[in-house]
Formats: sequence, structure tokens, C-alpha cells
Amino acid sequence: MKPRSLVFDLFGDYLRYRGGEVRLRGLVALMACFDVPEATVRVVATRMRKEGWLESRREGRETVYALTSAAWDLLDEGRDRIFRRAQGAWDGHWNMIVYSVPEAERALREQLRKKLSWFGFGPLASAVWLSPHDRTDAVLAAFAEHPAVQLNAFRSRSAGPESDRDMAARAWDLKELDQDYAGLLDTYRPRLAGYRAGELSPREALAERMRLIHDYRLFPFRDPDLPPELLPAEWQGRVAHEVFLEAHGLLRARAEECVDGLLKLD
Repeated sequence: MKPRSLVFDLFGDYLRYRGGEVRLRGLVALMACFDVPEATVRVVATRMRKEGWLESRREGRETVYALTSAAWDLLDEGRDRIFRRAQGAWDGHWNMIVYSVPEAERALREQLRKKLSWFGFGPLASAVWLSPHDRTDAVLAAFAEHPAVQLNAFRSRSAGPESDRDMAARAWDLKELDQDYAGLLDTYRPRLAGYRAGELSPREALAERMRLIHDYRLFPFRDPDLPPELLPAEWQGRVAHEVFLEAHGLLRARAEECVDGLLKLD
């Protein structure tokens, strides 16, 4: 787990509920739970402040850090994708984005593709991405200030269920994703009993909960959260999400005990 990601996760899961800010020595104490030395914490905090993710103020001889509004927006967007799943029946419509980006703007094109993946779109063709969820407004808004990016949005139906499943299989590697979900289940499902029994110390629970988030957080980039009729038989994604939520909840009390204890010492 990278120190930068740890800082974001500590704010997102703990510090937001404790005033939304932390003194430097408190952050150092928390990061020590993950074997991050104080010197590294100072460097990371300074860099994140220069990049616009952290803001700081002086409180006597102490430096107090808080996330900027841009950082909170990023965290909230990520939290929504990680913890929520689409509800309700699919209406059978595909939402499509057709884009055009100048060849000279390769970095911008890659940024667009990452954002499309984040919003659950998959590539049906090189510049044609689709999703069963209506998130086109979010994509259009994300690139409204980039005139080099030309986006056209469409909403349509396919020839029928067989065609829908074929398009889903072409746009996403569902077999590999399902196998990776199975691997996550193999790791964490056997540990649930120990979580329920409170076998981990507060410090261990904090570390375990952060590892859980780290292991799960990349799935929303890859999983378009397809409706059941588009998924392979015995799909593991929904079960994995339920196990993630249960484990995250079971570890909460002990992890928060650790955080509260370290912040009080600070």
C-alpha cells in the first residue's frame, strides 16, 4: 500500500468523522501502523499539499492537515463506486459515448479512457464505449473544459438479449474479472469468522481493514456493474461485494478503537 493512498484512506474512513483534520504527529502515529516512517509521512504530506490535495494551518507549534475540497470530491466519488451497486431492473438500453481526440493529445485520450472505465463504460470499438447505466452526463461534465475532446452520446437498444450478452463479452473481460473476484473471496471469506469473534487487536484490525480496501478498490475500475442478464452464470462479483461490505463492517469497531487511541496519545 502506497503512503499517498493510505493518507487518502485514513481521511476517507476515519478522519472525516473526527473533525476532518489531523495534526502531523497524529498522522505520523497512524501511518506507523503500516510501517511508514515519519520522514516519509512528512515528505508525502508536503507533496500532497503542493499538488492541491492537502491544506495546512499552524496551531501553535503544530501543523494541522485537512483535505482540500477537490480531494473530498475525489474521495466521495470513489466511495460511491466502491460501496454502492446499481439497483433496479435494467431497461434494456445501452448508453454510448463516441469520442474523438487529436493524435497529439495522447495523454488526454488516456485520461478519457480511464474516466470512461471509472464510470462503468467498456470499449465496444476503439472510440466507441458503452454502458448499461446512464452516466453520460458525468462523462460529458468531466471533459466540458477540454475542447480538444469531442464527445457524442447516444442511447439505443440492440437486436435482443443474445446481442446484449455478446456486446458485454466484447467490451469487458468478464471471465478474468470473475476469476479475480473468486480470488478475493478465497482470501477474505474464511477470515469472517475471526472478524466476528474479535480475534484481531485494534492495531491489527486497522491494518487488515486498510488491506481489504486496498485489495477491493481497483475492482470498480474494472467492473461495470452489469445487470444480471448480461453476466456469466454463477458470477462471483455480487458475492464478493457482499463479503467486502461485511468484512469492512466487522472490522470497523476495533479499527476505530486503534485510531481513537492513537489520536488521544497525540
